[in-house]
Amino acid sequence: MWVVLLTKSAQKQYDKAPLEVRESFLAWKSLIESSGPQTLLLINGYWDHPLRGLWAGARSSSLSKKWRVIYTIEAKTVQVSVLKLSAHDYAR
Repeated sequence: MWVVLLTKSAQKQYDKAPLEVRESFLAWKSLIESSGPQTLLLINGYWDHPLRGLWAGARSSSLSKKWRVIYTIEAKTVQVSVLKLSAHDYAR
């Protein structure tokens, strides 16, 4: 069983996101909690991939054509930390 945690800033971004994005995020979160983040690689729509540059060490999944979730995986504690929920803007 995996645990998905949101940073304070990611929680604020989630709260301000459109309803369809929040629903997509909850489906994404549920998938990870039940099957782990490796499952995202098997589903084409998420386009899950590692990031480079300022976000090196993090991963990105698509929630829609415009919205992304940026997260890190803590394998030792079996948790996923959501760093950012954004409209495709990877600048810190």
